[in-house]
Amino acid sequence: MLKQLIPDLYVESVFHIDLDELAARGVKGIITDLDNTLVGWDQPDATPKLIEWLDHVRDTYGIKVCVVSNNKNHRVEQFSKPLNIPFIGRARKPKRAPFLRALDVLNTKREETVVIGDQLFTDVLGGNRMNMYTILVVPVAEKEWVGTKVLRMMERVALSILRRRGMIPWE
Repeated sequence: MLKQLIPDLYVESVFHIDLDELAARGVKGIITDLDNTLVGWDQPDATPKLIEWLDHVRDTYGIKVCVVSNNKNHRVEQFSKPLNIPFIGRARKPKRAPFLRALDVLNTKREETVVIGDQLFTDVLGGNRMNMYTILVVPVAEKEWVGTKVLRMMERVALSILRRRGMIPWE
């Protein structure tokens, strides 16, 4: 179980992901979380910098993006629709179903798709259960929903155990 919580890559933000490396790995699709991964939990719209990054991902690398979030469908739609990005709200990650739906939407295979998110127990665990490449990012903001705060406490315990066992590859 603990190995399922270890991402393949840990970076500060989506802006620190080496897109050349992803392209060289044959990545054709990105399944990304929304809240505190792309924007803050209470931020309704994409920042200009994020819009530029998403355009770069799509236009330069031909990589398709799908937002998969556990937040309400209305919230995810409000963010994704203006960007013309497909989305899945109320995803219930780490269940497999939303990841399978996203692969269908992106029309990519597991080995061609990466999962990006800020949480171990939803994004990383879900992606790893699907045998996809997972990228953990530092949360964009500290303000979070109360349920996420509970998961963060559990993450700290899991990270402490992983650290004691020398299982954190970026340390």
